[in-house]
Amino acid sequence: MSLLPETVRRIDALVTDAQSAGRVPSLITGVVRDGALVHVAGAGVHPAPDPDIQYRIGSISKTMTAVLVLRLRDEGRLHLDDPLERHLPGTPVGAVTLRQLLGHASGLQREPDGDWWERSAGADLPTLLAGLGPEKLAHPPHFTYHYSNLGFGLLGGVLERLVGEAWWDQVRTRLLAPLGMRRTTYQAEEPFARGYVVHPWRGTLREEPRTDTGAMAPAGQLWSTTADLAAWAAFLADPDPAVLRPETLTEMTVPVAINDTWTGGHGLGVELARSGERIYVGHGGSMPGYVATVSVHRPSRTGVVGFANAYGFRAGHLGGLGVRLLDTVLDTEPPPAVRPWRPVDGLPADAAELAGRWWWMGREYETEWDPDTEELVFTLLRPARGVPWRFVREGTDRWRGRAGQNRGEILTVRRDAAGTVDTLDVATFVLTRDPDRVE
Repeated sequence: MSLLPETVRRIDALVTDAQSAGRVPSLITGVVRDGALVHVAGAGVHPAPDPDIQYRIGSISKTMTAVLVLRLRDEGRLHLDDPLERHLPGTPVGAVTLRQLLGHASGLQREPDGDWWERSAGADLPTLLAGLGPEKLAHPPHFTYHYSNLGFGLLGGVLERLVGEAWWDQVRTRLLAPLGMRRTTYQAEEPFARGYVVHPWRGTLREEPRTDTGAMAPAGQLWSTTADLAAWAAFLADPDPAVLRPETLTEMTVPVAINDTWTGGHGLGVELARSGERIYVGHGGSMPGYVATVSVHRPSRTGVVGFANAYGFRAGHLGGLGVRLLDTVLDTEPPPAVRPWRPVDGLPADAAELAGRWWWMGREYETEWDPDTEELVFTLLRPARGVPWRFVREGTDRWRGRAGQNRGEILTVRRDAAGTVDTLDVATFVLTRDPDRVE
């Protein structure tokens, strides 16, 4: 797959302009579609952009920490509403929950004790926990959205205590290896871009330290490449079930907290941003000398990743550029190829009984079988609107909502004395075959 020439021209121009106006030594971006890196655009010569050069990803590390937490939840080893005390006993902030920590709704202050952790060598977990005090709660939990790096350091501690394995070892074996992300590492490995602060008047470069952040690593330690981060963007768009259940990643994108402008917020470890009628998921990242971004439009399986080796842009910012690039691709490229229709071979008997027209309160629904997903699909015909309801078989005469207004709800098939399908009970709303019949 490749992008249209006009899309490429626009992307390359946006990246070149951003590098010049932002005065960053090196800027590189990648476009991901349907799981593949389809275009790389770069500008600057310090170093010359290359998809195999490492940059620091900063807080994008948090998305990996969150996936590990959700995996443990799916394995039954924790609950998202567990208080921190259950896994890290004895802390003075132990009443906050894992869900609140993941969504930056715990009320915890932004940073741990001591010097600015991003430029200082990190401490171990016992030292991080010893620095906690009641004063670290800046707000009551769920009172307001308040971004907290400290919260993700604590989530990393939960992972280590539960699994008995270092956070980095879990990231490497459970996430990176299955996804083939071999150039994503704990510390920088050549070739990597040195990170700088650009002097505001002279235009000179000051190289920044590349610290080991210790117990705060789950909040922002990792290094990656354009090619590897593209693989992570593809995962966020359409996860490998062997790494994380697709429905769990969808759960991660439900807002936990909304920011002050209501244009974005946080799900479970992922940032959410609105651009027009589209919702993008991903995360930004910054560490001394580096900024990074990943932004994904899940319905179209399209994403943008990017890095720069300066601590911020003189004009604009990398996250905003990522959104503009993603908008450009979605506005100019044709939508993903539509799968050709094919005849259904062997419609299941229980689905065949339910196919056809159904009515509720004067509203007409058409029900059909999707053989690719093995789901019942209800489409509202009169008045035509809304996302179709999709149901997956959960048992005899019992279906579970997978999409649309009734996601998560139960559809129960009611039968008459002869065993023939009579009505459908969708979360107490009863659908009939006859528009004149009222239940």
